[in-house]
Amino acid sequence: MTDNVDIVDADIVIYDARAVGFFPKGENLERLCTGAIWGEGPVWIYEDASLLWSDIPNNRMLRWSERDGMTVWRENVEFTNGHTRERDGSILHCSHGQRAIIRTRFGLNPEDVVDEVVVERYDGKRLNSPNDIVVKSDGTIWFSDPPYGIVSDREGHAAESELGENYVFRYDPAAGELTVATDFVEEPNGLAFSPDESILYVSDTSSAMRSDGSGHHHIVAFDVVGGRKLVNPRIFAVVEPGLADGFRVDSQGWVLTSSADSVQVYHPDGTRLARIGVPEKVANLTFGGRDGDELYICASSSLYRIKLCTRGAT
Repeated sequence: MTDNVDIVDADIVIYDARAVGFFPKGENLERLCTGAIWGEGPVWIYEDASLLWSDIPNNRMLRWSERDGMTVWRENVEFTNGHTRERDGSILHCSHGQRAIIRTRFGLNPEDVVDEVVVERYDGKRLNSPNDIVVKSDGTIWFSDPPYGIVSDREGHAAESELGENYVFRYDPAAGELTVATDFVEEPNGLAFSPDESILYVSDTSSAMRSDGSGHHHIVAFDVVGGRKLVNPRIFAVVEPGLADGFRVDSQGWVLTSSADSVQVYHPDGTRLARIGVPEKVANLTFGGRDGDELYICASSSLYRIKLCTRGAT
């Protein structure tokens, strides 16, 4: 593991004049650390200005801060993928290995945290392998459940799907109710709400494991009706090269998504505005930093950072 900060060429390309003020003048892309196999699911911990993320094949979670550099936060985490935080500060994990959503009651040291299973079954059947997760302002938990953690032992435990389908779920902790939000997306992956929560974006990465060119690599937008119903699905953006594995929305509603060679930036009208070139395949990203204007990028083996003239939607 290494955590010497390196300045690398961000190769910023602007496609639309609306993105001219998106990047601070002279801002660089920094490689903060490296040493993972496949980094995923970054989440910012504002209490101690650190970032947690998953190194899925190594079955561990990593931590980075300016003070400590990169360290191993937890080992044997049952192949967690995406993470987010609840309003009380608890961390939610998508566990491929446990095929469940796991909650870590707040604690910054591994020996101080307490885990509990939030939800692991739908209609009596085990989930596939929860992948990415968001919490709506009403406290409901929305997550994608594709098969990637059960297709082999590399990022989970090989098994047959009990559901036979891949859903986006909505879980209401207050009612203890798990419902299917949509079955429209073939293999749902990343997801994020627009700032006003009127739109839920969900990526379809069904081309990921297919060598014949079939499947999808796009983001679908849904209208959110009544805080719980998804309607009017439409293709928001076809992401290439690569996939929209994970993405975030900023405070003005722009979508920043992973791809094979960059972070791509889209306007809510679907126009691709800009790209931030990254030397490694990008998996996921999140906003962090004291002012929420630093973009942290999990790209294969390394963690990158770039400052932007915007903030995360949350």
